[in-house]
Amino acid sequence: MPYLVAADLPTESAGRRFRALLDSPDILRLPGAHNGMAALQAKAAGFEALYLSGAAMTASMGLPDLGVITVDEVAFFVRQIVRSAGLPLLVDGDTGYGEALNVMHMVRTFEDAGAGAVHLEDQLLPKKCGHLNDKKLADAHDMAAKVAAAAKARRDLVIVARTDAASSEGLDGAVARAKLYMEAGADAIFPEALNTEEMFRAFAKRMPGVPLLANMTEFGKTPFFTASEFQDMGYRMVIWPVSSLRVANKAQQELYAAIARDGGTHKAVDRMQTRAELYDMIGLHDYEALDASIVQTIVPEGMPQR
Repeated sequence: MPYLVAADLPTESAGRRFRALLDSPDILRLPGAHNGMAALQAKAAGFEALYLSGAAMTASMGLPDLGVITVDEVAFFVRQIVRSAGLPLLVDGDTGYGEALNVMHMVRTFEDAGAGAVHLEDQLLPKKCGHLNDKKLADAHDMAAKVAAAAKARRDLVIVARTDAASSEGLDGAVARAKLYMEAGADAIFPEALNTEEMFRAFAKRMPGVPLLANMTEFGKTPFFTASEFQDMGYRMVIWPVSSLRVANKAQQELYAAIARDGGTHKAVDRMQTRAELYDMIGLHDYEALDASIVQTIVPEGMPQR
């Protein structure tokens, strides 16, 4: 039913629901959802939780992933995804949008918007996609202070600390940072841009008992692994951050090319979501039925008297 009906809303916070999924035996699969429609389609495919990527979000806005958007702009995406699908959402919190107080503001804003988890990374601004070169890292203790601030600000939100240290400080540096971040209050660790199975396994072996997140982005440094393969390596979560946007963007590019070439969309209709499929996905008829059950036209009887 539509999210407007209070009785159909979750009774537990998104953070608690995310934790419950994280405690389940199987790896938590988190496909990227860059807007509300993507979230609905992922839910229809059977996923129980979602991921909001900063790279996908900024790209959908026509911007690069360099930390140039604001907390409130991200919260807009959080609200629409949570509202549409009702699933626990892990949100890319970039570098926290500033220092300790800014991180706390981010946590409160995202949790109030309905997020179930957030990850915070140890880069300096202007931050970069984790699979690019020449990333500048924050001091490990400064990052730990941000993690501690995030933990102090949250109610139930799951705090995932991301480290980009593997490419510049090696596995030893990444592990040392991860342990420091866990001591500061993180619930899980996201070692970014590991590039071999051996690295994934070695990192997990040195972080026993710690929930770990793997990033299965395309066109990056990590070769393709399946969710079950990541689980076998010792990981509790896996994200496919930009996949939905990549597919949508490619389809749109082909559509615009077809219109320019053919003078219309008649040769692209077979690749479109139909009107019926769209209405079914967004639950149009459920909203109409809800409206009809509440709003009924009252016809005046007789002539009003003065």
